[in-house]
Amino acid sequence: MNIGEIARRAGVSRSTVSYALTGNRPVSEATRRRIQAVIDELDYRPNAAARALKEGRTRTLGLVIPPASRRLTDMQLGFVASVVEAAAGADFDVLLSPSGGDHDRSFERIVTGRRVDGVILMEIRLEDDRVSRLQRSGLPFVTIGRTRDSEDMWSVDIDYTVLVSRCVHHLADLGHRHVALINRSAELVAAGYGPGHRALTGFTEAVAERGVAGMDVCCGDDAPAGEACIERLRAGHPEITALVTVNEAALPGIQRGLERAGLHVPRDFSVAGVAARHWAEDFRPPLTAADVPTHDMGAQAVELLLEQLHTPTASPRHLLHAPPISLRGTTGPAPRAGN
Repeated sequence: MNIGEIARRAGVSRSTVSYALTGNRPVSEATRRRIQAVIDELDYRPNAAARALKEGRTRTLGLVIPPASRRLTDMQLGFVASVVEAAAGADFDVLLSPSGGDHDRSFERIVTGRRVDGVILMEIRLEDDRVSRLQRSGLPFVTIGRTRDSEDMWSVDIDYTVLVSRCVHHLADLGHRHVALINRSAELVAAGYGPGHRALTGFTEAVAERGVAGMDVCCGDDAPAGEACIERLRAGHPEITALVTVNEAALPGIQRGLERAGLHVPRDFSVAGVAARHWAEDFRPPLTAADVPTHDMGAQAVELLLEQLHTPTASPRHLLHAPPISLRGTTGPAPRAGN
C-alpha cells in the first residue's frame, strides 16, 4: 500500500497526503481525519523517510567499527550486537560504517551526510582524529572507550588500568614473582590504542607496588600470534610463572603454547586477564578474568546517545566499568623452585 492509493481513497492529492503525514504544510482537520480514516482502514505504516521528515530525524544511529578487512574480536562483535539490539528496542536503525585505512570517506559521509542522528564510535585511541572531527561537526556521539582527555565527551569504557592491576595483585598474592603482560598488537599500541596503554599503566604500577619482576610484550590479535608469544617467553624468560592478558583473540594460541611447552595450568603456570566471558569460559581450564560486560556497555552507549538527542543541553556522562575478577581455574600458587 502506498500514498497514491491512500490519496485515491480519500479523494485528495498525493501531496495532501504527504503534508498530512509530515506536517510540512497545514491540512484542514476534516481532510486530515479523512486521510487518517483511510490509513487506519488499510493499516498503513509510513516509511522511514516520511517518519524522518515528520520528526526532523532519521531514526538511525551510526556505529563506526574497525575496518572490515580486520577480523573483529568477540568483544567487538558483542558491542556491535548489543548496540543493534538496544537501538532496535528504541525504534532506531543502525548504520554500520568502517573507519581507518581506506575507509575515511565512509566515516566522512556519516559525519557530513546527515544520514544519522548520532554516532557511536568504537576502538578509541588516546589521541583520536575521529573524535576531533565529530566534535567539530556538532553531531551527537558517544565513544566506547575514551581519549586521553575525555571530560567533555560522552563515553562508556572498561577501566583497564584498575583491572590489570587487580590481576597482578591476585597473582602476587599467590606467590608469583615473575609475571608477564601480553598486550594487544604492536601496531595498535604504537597508534595510541587506549586499552593497550591503560593496561600497560596498570601492569607497570602493580608490579612496582608488589616488588615483582614484570615483562610486557605485544601480541597480534590471533591464535598463531598468541602461540608464538608463549614460545618466545618460554625461550627467553623461563623464570616467568604467570601472565596477564588483555588480548582475548590470542587466548586459544596462548593455551596451545602452554600445552606444547608441557605446562599444566595452574599447577605450573597461571593465567589471568580481561576478556569477554565467552573467551574466558572456553579457555581450558576456564580463565580467571574480569568479564567485560559487552551487552551492558553497548546498551548504555545507545542510552547515552539517545539522552543527548532528547536533551541537547545535558552535561556529558562517563560510565567506567571495573567488574570483579571472576576466580576460575587458571590461577594457583606459584610453583616452588625445582618443581
